[in-house]
Amino acid sequence: MQSVGRRAHIVNLDPAAEPLEYEFTVDIRDLISLQDVMEEMDLGPNGGLVYCFEFLMNNLDWLDEEIGDYNDEYLIFDCPGQIELYTHIPVLPVITKHLQQQLNFNLCAAYLLESSFVVDPSKFFSGALSAMSAMILLELPHINILSKVDLIKDNYGKKKLKQFLNPDPMLLAKQDSEFNPKFAKLNNSIAQLVDDFGMVQFLPLEAGNKDSDSVATILSYIDDVTQWSEAQEPKEPNDLADIDEMETNYE
Repeated sequence: MQSVGRRAHIVNLDPAAEPLEYEFTVDIRDLISLQDVMEEMDLGPNGGLVYCFEFLMNNLDWLDEEIGDYNDEYLIFDCPGQIELYTHIPVLPVITKHLQQQLNFNLCAAYLLESSFVVDPSKFFSGALSAMSAMILLELPHINILSKVDLIKDNYGKKKLKQFLNPDPMLLAKQDSEFNPKFAKLNNSIAQLVDDFGMVQFLPLEAGNKDSDSVATILSYIDDVTQWSEAQEPKEPNDLADIDEMETNYE
């Protein structure tokens, strides 16, 4: 965010978060931590995480008080990576609806999929299906991000990378002969489902490349759907018309 001159506050909603290089403005661990829950309730990591979020859901007044002083500023809610929270358990939708309805927040969900997934197309489409499930469950304006693209772009040309940014079922064609027929059929069904819905596309993120404009591009999409600046006239994302031009960086 500093690279694009944007000030933001980080709200940590991961009760198992490890210390990071940046500070949290609001931290769920001040309310409840996964380690304490696992020790006191004799729960495993996944069960403990669900318990923490149910506890937060029943104590939303704490969250209201913590973020009340920042309700007109740019907040980034850093959530756990466990996919079950976004595909199977209806806890996060309750929290997001509360933020929208009670605090009048304009929200945008950002789903990050690491670029290492492109090494295995079947794994990539599994991640794309999870992204689509999260989009449906959260019912929020949503963007999908292929992160750490700077680590793989030297090995993938523009045409190949574009097949991942706009998921192409043909990515699995070469693998079909290598798999058990039943597994190949399952993979193709997942890829076709993602393609039929046409909901999942990815924006590339080069977090390790300071010269890249990928962060600014992603922010322009988020600003567009949330209308971040009330004084700002509604506008199109700055690269909507020339997405092909942006992708030329990945030759």
